[in-house]
Amino acid sequence: MTITNLSPAAPRSRALHLLPWLLAIAMAVSGCKREPPPPLPGANAEPAATVHQWAVYLRQNDLVGYSRAMVTPAQYAQLETAWREGRSRWPLTQLPLSDELPGLLATLSQPGAGVRLQKSFDTQIAGQGAGLRQAAHSLGLFGVQYLGSQGDYTPDQRAHYTQLVTALSQWAASAPLADRSRARAAITELTAAARASGLQDDAGLHRAGMQESLKRLGPLLMAFKAVLTRYGLPLDASLDALRTGLVSQQGDQARVRIQYPLGDQQIDITVGLIRREGHWYLEQTQRDIQALLPAPPPLPAPPPPEASGSPANAESPAGR
Repeated sequence: MTITNLSPAAPRSRALHLLPWLLAIAMAVSGCKREPPPPLPGANAEPAATVHQWAVYLRQNDLVGYSRAMVTPAQYAQLETAWREGRSRWPLTQLPLSDELPGLLATLSQPGAGVRLQKSFDTQIAGQGAGLRQAAHSLGLFGVQYLGSQGDYTPDQRAHYTQLVTALSQWAASAPLADRSRARAAITELTAAARASGLQDDAGLHRAGMQESLKRLGPLLMAFKAVLTRYGLPLDASLDALRTGLVSQQGDQARVRIQYPLGDQQIDITVGLIRREGHWYLEQTQRDIQALLPAPPPLPAPPPPEASGSPANAESPAGR
């Protein structure tokens, strides 16, 4: 894996390439407050409590539980089948640049990966704090501009990602990203966690299956969170501080408000939920799953009604 050079002169195409990774990190990280704020109105309502439970699964590094909670039982079974058949890598495909994940696992798992990654860091990033700070500022401005006019986003997603990019660029401008000792610790921890997972490439993901892969990736998520904490981004504290509340509910549809701290900013968004089979699910995820999975086969047509003059009802010749 080559560590990207974040010099101030980096082209916009490179900034666009990095934007999804920044969004992925921002979805999960924040600063923490000493005094927790009061619950949001409607926090105990079922839709809001459901969203909060998703954060609990992530807090526990339980990717299996999180994935099961995001789809119906029938959908989960279909997704497992699609994984075995090589037609899907959900929920990994929900990550930015998901196509590069198998390659990243391979890079981290290879013998001598730590030495190579440390050398790349020393060559390209170590000691370039000023350049990284300027790049973070420029990337934040470009990201907000891009999200305002480009991309296939829903209004909820656009509002959320714009807040994320703004807050994250402020964090990155002061984060110790060029610190060599932190980089060494991060590389050591991530390479060890990747090797322990036994998932070195897409073939490994295929052999393990969806549920076993998610189970093995849980410790890697825990390692990633530990790395973020050393860079001043305590993921678990962010998940602990996340608040939800009910905005509205009409039948099987609901709107839930989500708040969580991100650096010095407070992210405040609303999301749509839909109820199916007695449980609440994220509306956007359900749309994505429906597009991914094949449509269920149509129900068989009912047999035609028997005509009144059919042979079964007609008088037999012998009875005439």
